[in-house]
Amino acid sequence: MAIPDRILLKPGKLDAEEFAVMKTHVVHGLDIVGSSEWLADGADVVGGHHEKFDGSGYPAGLKGEAIPIAARIFAVADVFDALTSRRPYKEPMSFVAAMDILHAGAGNHFDPAVLTRFTMIAAGLHDRLVELGDDGVQDELRRLVIRYFKLA
Repeated sequence: MAIPDRILLKPGKLDAEEFAVMKTHVVHGLDIVGSSEWLADGADVVGGHHEKFDGSGYPAGLKGEAIPIAARIFAVADVFDALTSRRPYKEPMSFVAAMDILHAGAGNHFDPAVLTRFTMIAAGLHDRLVELGDDGVQDELRRLVIRYFKLA
């Protein structure tokens, strides 16, 4: 969100200046959810999804249970998605390799309890989403949005 393509699509590691720009997406996201009452429920996730369980994250350096639970859950899902998805700068990682990385981050990047619960459902969800394919996942997301916002 509000990050130039030259940074988002960069094939290699970001330098310090680029990473500083990348981190601003949290503030931009908070501005957006703060401007609308119906988006307010998303503020915890938007503001806290880059915090780390050991306090080394951003933007506020929150630690442990000071990070809202929704943000701790989203952090696991977000990293898993980033690892297992094709990106302009990388191929998708295998399920096993992605889970190994998540488990290596238990207690520092991720809430260990959240990661344990995610591990219990991850394989089934991953298999189902792979089976659905991109179009099927988009259809499923569309159904969920319609249900959530009661648009049907």
